Amino acid sequence: MESRVLPEPVRYSPDVEVVKPDEGKTIEGLNETFDTILKRVADDSGHAVRSVHAKAHGILDGVLRIDPNLPPELAQGLFVKPGEHKVYMRLSTNAGDILPDAVSLPRGLALKILDVEGERLPDAEGTTQNFIMVNGKVFQAPNAEKFLGSLKMLAKTTDRAEGLKVAASTVLRGVNKALTAVGIESPTIGSLGGAPNVDPLGEIYYSVTPFRYGDYIAKFSVAPVAAGLTALTGTEIDASGRPNAIRDTVQSEMEGIEGVWEFRVQLCRDLERQPVEDSTVEWDEEEAPFQRVGLITARPQDSWDEARVQAVNEEMRFSIWTGLAAHQPLGNINRARNAPYKHSAEFRQRFNGCPIHEPGAGR
Repeated sequence: MESRVLPEPVRYSPDVEVVKPDEGKTIEGLNETFDTILKRVADDSGHAVRSVHAKAHGILDGVLRIDPNLPPELAQGLFVKPGEHKVYMRLSTNAGDILPDAVSLPRGLALKILDVEGERLPDAEGTTQNFIMVNGKVFQAPNAEKFLGSLKMLAKTTDRAEGLKVAASTVLRGVNKALTAVGIESPTIGSLGGAPNVDPLGEIYYSVTPFRYGDYIAKFSVAPVAAGLTALTGTEIDASGRPNAIRDTVQSEMEGIEGVWEFRVQLCRDLERQPVEDSTVEWDEEEAPFQRVGLITARPQDSWDEARVQAVNEEMRFSIWTGLAAHQPLGNINRARNAPYKHSAEFRQRFNGCPIHEPGAGR
């Protein structure tokens, strides 16, 4: 069968971004709303957590091996030359408060890749490259202003009424299944508690938003390829009466699985079809396929090792703005994520009295 010839990838230039004049005001609103979530959870629990993806289900210690002999358009930034990097993987759920696992929400995966050489983004401390992904292909809001509206809705649900949240999640999950049955998925319903309660180890994760990829523009994905992981894809976890069911499940599974995931890059090939400023638009994989650039391997391990949880979950932060200039976050959603993520980390640091810092070489 003849292989399809793809258009050349679009080259990065600063004018692919269009900055709106009111973005600063929207970012102020995001900080204020994140503060509402942060303070309410901290006051209720006595411990400050992240303003999004607060609850971790597993912290994995792994290795990223960058593929050799990549074609020039894929050998960019972190992936410019083959090699190995230690990596931390944080599996999470996207709410800003610590909920029982019966409230089913989209899953998140944050990566911190250590000992990365190259020019850093402005104010990017340390020598790591961070990627933050979710198990969905599009963002729930087309721009930061709409995202602020959604965040304000979520902030209103951040309280102690856990029984109500569990009941609401069950209803919303039924609505989402009905929509999916007729070919419609709702990222908004999913973000409010109607996502399937799936095992995070079997999921494919997506950056959702675009980034600079050296000379080009791309989105990223991490996909399970080990048989032990793909066997879990789509498996739903019964969390009835088990507030940490997902964490317990992941911990039990990772004791016997060598996890292997592909790191994939989706190069933008048409700015009209694969826009930078609207992250609700899915980049069609027929027109812009994901291509493998490396493998992440995590040996069988205790995914809730106390020392690692303390070091990574409590003492580190994950931000898409911590990394190389070659992987600069692009688009208004990404620009709006910079200050609030830092703001959230500073609040955690102050409230918990626990310094947050980047890991040193090889740590």
